[in-house]
Amino acid sequence: MRILITGGAGFIGSHLAEKLLEEGNNVYVIDNLSTGRLENIESFKDKPKFHLTIGSVLNRELMDKLISNVDQVYHLAAAVGVKYIIENPLLSLKTNIGGTDNVLELCNKYKAKALIASTSEIYGKSEQVPFSETDDRLLGSTHISRWGYSCSKAIDEFLALAFYREKKLPVVIVRCFNTVGPRQTGQYGMVLPKFIKAALLNQPLIIYGTGEQTRCFADVSDVIQAFIKLMNTPECAGEIFNVGTTESISISALAHKVKDMCHSKSPIDYMSYNDAFEEGFEDMMHREPNLSKIKKYIDWEPKLKLDDIITRMIEYYEN
Repeated sequence: MRILITGGAGFIGSHLAEKLLEEGNNVYVIDNLSTGRLENIESFKDKPKFHLTIGSVLNRELMDKLISNVDQVYHLAAAVGVKYIIENPLLSLKTNIGGTDNVLELCNKYKAKALIASTSEIYGKSEQVPFSETDDRLLGSTHISRWGYSCSKAIDEFLALAFYREKKLPVVIVRCFNTVGPRQTGQYGMVLPKFIKAALLNQPLIIYGTGEQTRCFADVSDVIQAFIKLMNTPECAGEIFNVGTTESISISALAHKVKDMCHSKSPIDYMSYNDAFEEGFEDMMHREPNLSKIKKYIDWEPKLKLDDIITRMIEYYEN
């Protein structure tokens, strides 16, 4: 099969590309390298069935050429990371909305099946945990940059569902909850790689806010298996699925766990959200997915537990 991955040199995209190559597919990747990295694809970039294009999903002519040649598109290209989104609000909105519009229009033109990567940010600051795919959303003021990201991904979902309903385009939407693993960088605010890198260097582990906020961390190997199965299950077209794990931990407990597992001497420090991001920054206290729908449709659940994930990441960063 011929498959395009947008954002394929990114953390999740590179793991997906590697897996699809192992399955014998011809894999095409486009990435502008704003947050993706060539080193992520180093181990397989010379394989004959791998094809890399450095460019933007906003380039309509280039995207037309790529999508005309494939059967499926995994659309992962997006502005990612709280820090990056706050520092690049305009580019983030344009990339997320304009890029997805290009992908959907061209998938419809060439009858290619699409998977659109969305986010748990969709749920905003709702406290109705665990989150189900049909739950209401609760967002903050438009003065707060991070809610623009949530809204842009919601527009992506509305566009995808509209193409499915009006054009019969087979499209699947996935809402990811804190995907982690080897190759992930903490450069744009991802907490687990930041903690691990700091702990290995005996540098301070910085917790934003009180540390009482809880998150669930799913390994990228489990997440890409879900993507592939969702993409290749016809009944999943036109549906939205949470993808993540229900194993929850507070950020404070995570910092102490990482410090212990790294045998680190790092101090654990706290920083206010205003000092870390922007004045008025809002966070959500708890974020946990309800996985009953994805379990029902494809009988999927994550295999790796948090301790296994952290061990895997420590080994990667040590090497």
